[in-house]
Amino acid sequence: MGLTSNKVLALAAVLAVLLFFGTIWIWPRLARRSWRAVVGRAALLLATQFMIFATIGVAANQAFGFYASWADLFGQEKGQGVVHDYGSGGAHAPLRLTGTQTVNVSGGARPDVGGQIQQVDLVGPVSHIATPAYVYLPPEYFQPQYQNRRFPATTVLTGYPGTAAALIKGLHYPQTAHQLAAAGQMPPMILVMLRPTVAPPRDTECVDVPNGPQTETFFAKDLPDVVAGHYRVDRRPGSWGIIGDSTGGYCALKLALHHPQVYAGAVALSPYYTAANDATTGDLFQGDQTERDRANLMWFMEHEPAPRTSLLVTTSKQGEHNYGDTMRFIDLVKSKPPTTIASIVLESGGHNFNTWRREIPPAMQWLGTKLADR
Repeated sequence: MGLTSNKVLALAAVLAVLLFFGTIWIWPRLARRSWRAVVGRAALLLATQFMIFATIGVAANQAFGFYASWADLFGQEKGQGVVHDYGSGGAHAPLRLTGTQTVNVSGGARPDVGGQIQQVDLVGPVSHIATPAYVYLPPEYFQPQYQNRRFPATTVLTGYPGTAAALIKGLHYPQTAHQLAAAGQMPPMILVMLRPTVAPPRDTECVDVPNGPQTETFFAKDLPDVVAGHYRVDRRPGSWGIIGDSTGGYCALKLALHHPQVYAGAVALSPYYTAANDATTGDLFQGDQTERDRANLMWFMEHEPAPRTSLLVTTSKQGEHNYGDTMRFIDLVKSKPPTTIASIVLESGGHNFNTWRREIPPAMQWLGTKLADR
């Protein structure tokens, strides 16, 4: 059973309940002063508490998508991502469908009513990065009257480490897109959902690492080209957006600022503004100060020509550590047209899924106004 399986959560909960009541039942028999009784009481207490915390941990992991597997949890995924070079003579397509699932909405069993989520493997022909993703196709994609229509698209990113499934189960992006489009509050659009960790377990911060994963190239060049080559995505400028939380929010801002010809709009939920530098990232720039500066979004807006793109950032006055930086970034961008900026500032809200679920609907509505709908 996988770490994110409902069976694992149910088993942990059942064991916790059994141990709790078992402790109450057996405790009188251990009410002695012998060393065996003391050890027995300690063992019961520790086992019960362990299972209670394990149940809470498994439930939290399902809600927030911290770890994707047991190997991920115990740090056994240490190898770098494997580059699969599928050149023109390769046997594999840049996009391969691996499965489908329904959208959790009324009538979701029918694609022309609820849309469809397709699980795919993507391979970047330029970056040579291979990664899984989910693609949400709106109901209109399957309706005969729209058979010649091309749709705007949005890249949706998790934080680090994150799991792409959490974008569906925890943050409800497909359901939200379906509801907003049905209400006429945003155009029907295709969502490409994945985590920014495309070379696990390394956190590449969407950087083209010298002699390493070319992550920025993958998101700015390969992903839009590969998806548009397989689905009916509008290829004209202004048709792609990007949204992400935490690390994904930083990536969304950076990709829109560095590549405005690709991403016409970017939403950053609880972002930070310069690339992280820690044990998970390693040396991302290898002494290249120019690239290090460009990865600092405050520096970029101060020293580089302002690109023609639209940004939306979110924070909260209480609960988020990025409030001060976000206010400074807003002031900086406001003074640098043609880049435009908007914000969602909550009175309170932590760095978590509950906060982002409050921000995603208005953010998606805003993003829909920035993308071409042809």
